[in-house]
Amino acid sequence: MFTQQATAPINRYPAWKYALMALVIAFGVLYALPNLFGEDPAVQVSPVKMVQFDEKTVERVKQALQQAGVSPKSVAFDGRQLLLRFNDTQAQLKARTIIKQLLGDQAVVALNLAPATPKWLEAIGAKPMYLGLDLRGGVHFLLDVDMEAAIAKAYERYAEDVRSLLRQQRIRYGSIQAEADRLIVKLRNDADVTKARELIQKQYGEDLLLDETSSKGRMLVWRLSPKTIKATKEYALKQNITTLRNRINELGVAEPIVQQQGERRIVVQLPGVQDTARAKEILGATATLEFRLVDEQHDPELAARTGRIPPGSRLYHFRDGRPILLKNRVIVSGDNVINAQSGLEQQSGSPMVSVTLDAAGGRKMLATTKKNVGKRMAVVYIENKVETVIGPDGQKVKKRTTQRDVINAAVIRDQFANRFQITGLDSMDEAQNLALLLRAGALAAPMEIVEERTVGPSLGQDNINQGFMSVVVGFILVLLFMAWRYKVFGLIANVALTLNLVILIAVLSVLQATLTLPGIAGIVLTVGMAVDANVLIFERIKEELKAGQSIQQAIHAGYEKAFMTIADANITTLLAAIVLFSFGTGPIKGFAVTLSIGILTSMFTAILVTRGIVNGLYGGKRVEKLAI
Repeated sequence: MFTQQATAPINRYPAWKYALMALVIAFGVLYALPNLFGEDPAVQVSPVKMVQFDEKTVERVKQALQQAGVSPKSVAFDGRQLLLRFNDTQAQLKARTIIKQLLGDQAVVALNLAPATPKWLEAIGAKPMYLGLDLRGGVHFLLDVDMEAAIAKAYERYAEDVRSLLRQQRIRYGSIQAEADRLIVKLRNDADVTKARELIQKQYGEDLLLDETSSKGRMLVWRLSPKTIKATKEYALKQNITTLRNRINELGVAEPIVQQQGERRIVVQLPGVQDTARAKEILGATATLEFRLVDEQHDPELAARTGRIPPGSRLYHFRDGRPILLKNRVIVSGDNVINAQSGLEQQSGSPMVSVTLDAAGGRKMLATTKKNVGKRMAVVYIENKVETVIGPDGQKVKKRTTQRDVINAAVIRDQFANRFQITGLDSMDEAQNLALLLRAGALAAPMEIVEERTVGPSLGQDNINQGFMSVVVGFILVLLFMAWRYKVFGLIANVALTLNLVILIAVLSVLQATLTLPGIAGIVLTVGMAVDANVLIFERIKEELKAGQSIQQAIHAGYEKAFMTIADANITTLLAAIVLFSFGTGPIKGFAVTLSIGILTSMFTAILVTRGIVNGLYGGKRVEKLAI
């Protein structure tokens, strides 16, 4: 205990600082509250493309559940999707089965955990924190995009464009070949070499560069420009992310995470999914379709035996091995498909997929079928695969294979445009998978799963319990130490520490940051660091009192002189956290986010809030003794 010795300066806060403190504390309490109400087992029902839900759909779902004896806790319809809450997981699982049987392919039915936040908190935008995969359970994938295949595919597109350009200008060419890293154009005569070079440079000068060293005689070799290669890789990555999101929506996974990592990798986290085989099959599938006319004029058996393929055609095979010749020109591809539904053909009862094309695809299909009634059109199923095999030297190498199978080759009975059916599928499962992949879109480049992790729901709950216990134990130990070491001032620091934790949780909730195990570690570290500032201030006050300063002067000097030391320590830690966030990945980012926010909130509570409480208790008063 220390005794008052002289007249002291008055320690007082202006009213606006107390108003600011009250405002921040009220914000913290309100926006941290949603985390106390837990979650309800729910079923999320979303329509597939080209389908819309209305109030009649909601009533059908309600009636089906009522007839099955399942009573939802609440039903919410936002004009697009339906969210049904239940009291337990048993009712949730039963409801999902009933709704899937009722709506079939028209809806994506996903299990979900819906926050049980009261309406009045939702009205002000208060939401609970989002829990990461290690806390909720589910599947984590790290996928590597095959950029080499994306570049090879770009060369194929340019080969087709150059082929059409030379035909339009009536420039005769021998062949146009797209290889993995170059485009080879062979001309018929020397005069056409100059014309073709000038024409291609004029049309694709920014995209294709002539390789002077490789070009010889009537052969011109073109390579993609660095700018085009970069754009191709960026497009492949973005397109794959979009396609993955669409496929995950079709799988019926609620609140997935799909994000870019580096220049060629994608992180996919699927909360609640335990069937890794099914998830891998859908996410990694690179299947798409092409529609081509059949070459009716040449014998495919002869072409298969001799290896002599007629100009303008390519040799394909049915799934049973029978050869078939198809025209080089692709009528439409899977990129033109906007909707696809699996089902059974009315006449034969065999699996089929009903396809709807976009406007551009519809125009191409109409123009083609109008001119080719009575001829056959084939559906080609294309799947790119990337496998890791052991090479001759014992090293692991990637082996890329492309499988092209003709599903069917049906006669065009009449002209059609946007809507038609695909038959010849082996099973209903294949029809459903094909419809799903067509709805979600084709991948711009194949991908390989380079890392996968599965976290069970029970392990996720254990992580939550252990993480919560670590925060509580660390928090209590700090409270007890501060109360024992610094008496009344220690209790003031404890109040600030409690408010710091509340405000930290509120900020994480407002930002909808994902809380992971490393994030919990950041919170625990923040709890320990938050009292550092108070320790520095309190020790400085004690030193000032020992030096003969009055109590009011010691309080004033303690806060003023310790401020720069506190600021320097916290700024250096904040800089380290920013570097971790900038260059780290996944778990490291979660740790850096909570640590950064914790540093800022602890600065506010340890300096502003404790000073406000101390000024309220001792400011403007004659204090005989100071319990510090």
